[in-house]
Amino acid sequence: MTLVPLILTGGPAVGKSVTARALAEGRPRCAFIDVDDVRQFVVTGAAAPWDGEEGRAQQRLGLKNACILARNFLAVGIEVVVADVLTPETSDLYRRELSECLIVHMTVGFPEAVRRAASRKVWLTDDEFQMLHEADAADPPHADHRVQVDTLDVQGQTENVARLWEAHRQSRPV
Repeated sequence: MTLVPLILTGGPAVGKSVTARALAEGRPRCAFIDVDDVRQFVVTGAAAPWDGEEGRAQQRLGLKNACILARNFLAVGIEVVVADVLTPETSDLYRRELSECLIVHMTVGFPEAVRRAASRKVWLTDDEFQMLHEADAADPPHADHRVQVDTLDVQGQTENVARLWEAHRQSRPV
C-alpha cells in the first residue's frame, strides 16, 4: 500500500480537526497531527501566523516540525492526517516537505462557520475569526480538491474526504 499523507485545510470551524481525527480513527495505523498543537510548543514569545514576520517564521517552523513528525510516522508504515490552515505559500511548502501529499481544502460559508464555532471553544477573537475566513476565500491555498461542507455533518465530511484520499492513493505508482 502506498502511504500518502493527507493535509486538511480550511478556515476556522470548517471541521478540519474533527474530520482529520475521525479519518485517523477509522484507519488501522494512522496518526493525526494538528499543526496548531505543534505551534503551541512555543510557550514564551509565541506569535500567531498573522503577527508579522515573527508570526510567519513560527508558522513555517510549525509546518516543518509537523512534516518531520509525518515523515517519521510514514517511515514506519503509519498513515498521517494533518490539519492546518494553509495559504498559497504554506501549501507549496507542504508539497516540498511531503511531496506525495494530498491537500484537501474544506470550505464553509461564514454564517455556517459562526454557527459551528458556537458549539465549541474558539481561541480566536471575532476579528481574527472573520479575517481568517476572508483570507481563505480571497487567497485560497493550492489544493488538489475543494470540498464545500456547509450541508455535511462530520460523517459526511469524513466519507467525502476518505473517498478522495483513497482515489489519490490508488492513482500513485507503487
